Amino acid sequence: MTAPIAADRPPTTSAGTNETRGARRIGAAFARARAEGRAALIPYIVAGYPDADTSYLAALAAADAGADLLEIGLPYSDPLADGATLQHAASVALGAGATLDGSIALLERISAARPDLPLVPMCYSNQVIGGGDGRAVAGRLAAAGASGIIVADLTPDEGVRFEPVARDVGLAVVYLVAPTTPPERRVRIAARSGGFLYCVSLVGVTGARRSLPRAVGRLVRHVRAVSPIPVAVGFGVSRPAHTRALARAGADGIIVASALVDALGPDGRNLAALGRLVRSLRAATAECK
Repeated sequence: MTAPIAADRPPTTSAGTNETRGARRIGAAFARARAEGRAALIPYIVAGYPDADTSYLAALAAADAGADLLEIGLPYSDPLADGATLQHAASVALGAGATLDGSIALLERISAARPDLPLVPMCYSNQVIGGGDGRAVAGRLAAAGASGIIVADLTPDEGVRFEPVARDVGLAVVYLVAPTTPPERRVRIAARSGGFLYCVSLVGVTGARRSLPRAVGRLVRHVRAVSPIPVAVGFGVSRPAHTRALARAGADGIIVASALVDALGPDGRNLAALGRLVRSLRAATAECK
């Protein structure tokens, strides 16, 4: 069973963005899942894939099938952390006319339809920060209903200027740690992350895997031991067996991305299959009780 965040975990810190309005909404979602004795499920959809209206319906399908939070990928032409599935989906979305403005409009639609669901867009620095401090885009994302933001290529060292902006608009900045992140650096990153800490399960890019690395359980336990906030695990997670194993290892949340895009089928429109997969993943998070 997912163990509670208790007194033996590191204390919170005033650094970072974990005291923002968005972080509190995210934290409440994790707390609700924890009260039910399970890990939180965080499905991922690509904004604008295969088109704007279908991506909206996919978001609602994931929400209604049991999402505790929803991660929304903002299509980008050079997604360094994404594997073939998400690269393809982003390319299709861009080809269909997806833009940052369109992604923000999608966030607004999802937030209006499912106001209790915390939304966490995932993007890259050039999309949000560019050559400035990111205030304009961060403010628009927060106004559209985002609770947090994952900037995949933003390290805490580079995020020093962006964090005050995010705090001002109420966004939690979610940072990532990987198997290659040195233990002492994990401590520093965990202290700066807001809402939750994203634990990358493997070395490599996103993509559904048949199995996860044997060492992932140990990684989750080590990361969780140094994080004052919930730890969500992603990359490669594709099956109920994966979510069950990660929940038993102590993950507070589980992120599923490429497998859900795959479930949508070749044309990206099989919403029923997406819903079935989300329901089975959600059920598996509770099977660790």
